[in-house]
This record gives sequence, structure tokens and C-alpha cells, in this order.
Amino acid sequence: MRSIVLKSLLLTAAWAPVVCRHPARAEVRLPALISDNMVLQQETRANIWGWADPGELVTVRFAGRSAATAADSEGAWSVQFDALPAGATGDLTISGTNTRIIKNVLVGEVWLCAGQSPIGVPVRAIHQGAEELGQADIPRLRMFTVEKAASRFPSLRCEGSWQICTPQNARDFSATGYFFGRELMKQLDSPVGLIVATAGDAPAENWTPETALRADPRLAKVFDGGPVQEPQAEPLAPTPAAPVRPAKDLSPTQPGPASLFNGIIAPLTPYTIQGALWHPGEADIRQAHRHRRLFPALIVSWRQAWGREFPFLFLQLGGTGPEPRRQDAPPQESQRAELREAQRLALDLRHTAMAVSVDLEEGFPPKNRREIGRRLALAAAATVYYRETPYSGPMLSSSQEELGKIRLSFRNARNLRLADGGNLKGFAIAGEDGRFVWADAQIEGDHVMVSHPLIPKPTTVRYGWADNPDCNLINGDGLPASPFRSDWLEGLGSGGGAVP
Repeated sequence: MRSIVLKSLLLTAAWAPVVCRHPARAEVRLPALISDNMVLQQETRANIWGWADPGELVTVRFAGRSAATAADSEGAWSVQFDALPAGATGDLTISGTNTRIIKNVLVGEVWLCAGQSPIGVPVRAIHQGAEELGQADIPRLRMFTVEKAASRFPSLRCEGSWQICTPQNARDFSATGYFFGRELMKQLDSPVGLIVATAGDAPAENWTPETALRADPRLAKVFDGGPVQEPQAEPLAPTPAAPVRPAKDLSPTQPGPASLFNGIIAPLTPYTIQGALWHPGEADIRQAHRHRRLFPALIVSWRQAWGREFPFLFLQLGGTGPEPRRQDAPPQESQRAELREAQRLALDLRHTAMAVSVDLEEGFPPKNRREIGRRLALAAAATVYYRETPYSGPMLSSSQEELGKIRLSFRNARNLRLADGGNLKGFAIAGEDGRFVWADAQIEGDHVMVSHPLIPKPTTVRYGWADNPDCNLINGDGLPASPFRSDWLEGLGSGGGAVP
């Protein structure tokens, strides 16, 4: 499957009008990901790949193992090492007409951390960042940060380098990735490698392959029109001496649909990962309803690009904007709340999990990156690694009218309680006229009873339905309930599940 992906990327890149010339002397060449301090995925088929002369014999040696292959007719080659044990380390030697030595390679868990700008906030920029950096001497934690690039065509190569976590290097580490990786190391006692891919205020369609967008007529509207790019009758370039940069590449400051998948994600797809985590941003809020189709398409298409239904974790959009709602102001509609709902619906896909962050106030400098990373790591530990670790707060499962009240039932509802004492906040209720008012809400065991004296026949309940909601329902593990509206129970899913 990896060789098929490599050939596909090579051919796609060759569709561009630029014709790459053969170098005068061909040598084994490697992508930036195959470099010093890299982390290989343990206990699976870890892929090593690159380019050479067509037919050239390439031998790869690591940790007492050896694998050899011949470059194909386009010059692409790849080998796999099966079931490498966690913690194995050493130099990786790649030999063909020349020899490349990749130093200080480590075996552990590899995760892709991708998404919009918040995931790129570095450790040095967060609240108490200097204090965190003083504790950042963690040599078994490593990070590869992909340089931003946008392209009209899937690229073969990306730019970046693997960095060992030291107090100096960690200054520029993604704070979310750093805390996710650090917590995961505690849970697993295993090295962790993180590949961080982020690009500004870019909507999800920019991160989704063009073929996936075109396959859905509703999503295809993001394009100006016209067919999917077809291959041109150009000579293929089996051994590119430099990164393929088609003449029609977009600049990183002018991305469009599929451009960030092409420029940032496509070059990563041959690299063996355990799973991916996604951080949302502001760019999708205006198209929240479309996100119900777009976000699952992104997840499925990434899995197809890697050739594996890998675990996919994501952060639910947090709160921001004006001060939290006031009791003297009526409940309002919220596009941010609709986007959170669209995200939650993606839990219908297998092997997904969601971390809720609506209770965390970020501000500037950001002060909750540590907790966001921790919650994502809890989701990974529970749903991927089978740890007995609570990772989800209450999730609405059913709603039933009872004598003028609505009974709400939840999953993950053991020991429901309030985060801050006082009364339950954030619940709104409506009758048949659809007009919402703030509601009285009481915890009864693992349920919540919601009512209002002026609404004798309630039909619908909303919770946390605001841009920046003031809500305080948590479970016994201290994890917050996800915002919801009870009139959209379809498709809430089972909350993902463990990977077999």
C-alpha cells in the first residue's frame, strides 16, 4: 500500500507543467521526515522510503535488521520494518550508490497533530511558558514541525526537521502537541514522536483532498467550477533532485480548497503513524451546517490516503468572544454551537474520540494548552491503548418529557455534579412555539431534570448553546459535558470506540 501511495504522489506531482530533469549523478535521496532524531512507529510495519535510479538496489539497516528493495520504474522505493520494539534506538543506514546514515533514531508512538492556528501556539507563548520550559528536558519526546505550504497538486516532499525535546528546542514546540505527548508518555511509558502540521485560519476544505470534495456535490461547491485536474502528457520525472514545486503552486498565504492537504498532508502519508489529532479553529464557523458533511469527509479521506483506518481524535471548539451569557438576556442562536454539534456528529465514525474544551477560557497568552493536551491524551489512552482511563464528560443520549419536565439521560454520567457549586447553568428550554428561555435544572442521580414554570409542555432542551457559554455540568472525573440540543439527537453516535 505504501508503494502505491508513493507512486500515486509521484505521478500526481508530475502532472504539473514543470518537467524535472534527471540529475547528472543519481543518488539515494530521502524525504525530510527520514532524518536524524526521527521516531519510528512501534509494533507495526514502519515505512522507510525515498528515491533513487530506476532499478537501483537500496538496502536499509536498523536495530539488527535489514531490508532491501529495488527502486521502481519511477525511481521510488520503500521498505518496511515489522514490529519494532518500543525504545529501540540507534542509527539507520540506507545504502545504494551512496550511503546515508540517519542518526539517533528512536522507536515509539507516532502521532500527527494537525489543524488550525491554535495548535501551532508554541510553548514559549503560553501562560507560565518559562516555567514549563524548565521542565522540558525529555529526550524521548520528539517533534517534527512541517513548514507551511499550499499547493494545487499533491506534493512529494515537505520541509522540516525532527527536534529532541530540550528546554531550548521546546520553546518552538506546539504547546498542545507538547502536553499531549508528555501526558501520553506518562500513560504508556513509551517514547513519543509528534508530527505537527498547522496553517493559520484555514477552513477544513483546505485540508481535504480535492477528490473527496468533488465526490460530494454539496462540498464541490467550494470550488469555482471546472473538472478535477487530469494528468497532462508530460514526461515523468522518476528521480527528482529537488522537491517538486509545480509552476501553479499557490503561495502559503493564498491557500484554497485542498491546497493544504496537497502541500502539507500529502507528503506525510507514507510515514507510519499510530493516529491523528485535529484542532479546530475559527475558519469553519460561518459554514457550521456544511461541516456535518465536510468533517467526516476529511477524516475518511485522510485514512484512505494512509491506507489505514487509524484512530482520529479531535478537540471540540472552545468558547470565545463576548462575556458569557447573562440571565437577564434571552438565549441566542450560535454558529459556534452549531459547529460543536457538527463535530460531535463525527463520532458516528469508528475509532474517533472527542475532547471537550468549552469550559476552558483561553485568553492571551493562552493558559489552558496543558489541559487541552491532557484531555486529548486521555482520549488516546482510553480508546487506542485500552487504559482504564476516564476521558469523556457527560454526552446526551436521550430526552424524555415527564409531567411538565424533560428528563435528560447521558453516557459517561457517573456522579454528575457541578463544576463550581451553586446551581446548574447553561440550560435553556422551549415549548412547541420554539421560544427558548433559561431553565431550572436539577441533577437526579445520573439524569438531569429540566423545567420552567411558564412552559407546561416542554419539547426541547439546549445546553451550552452559545458562542461562549456559561455552563457547569461535569461528571465525577471532573470532565465537562458537551454542549447539545435535544432536538438533534440523531447521529450522536456511541462516542467512538477502542481500536481492535
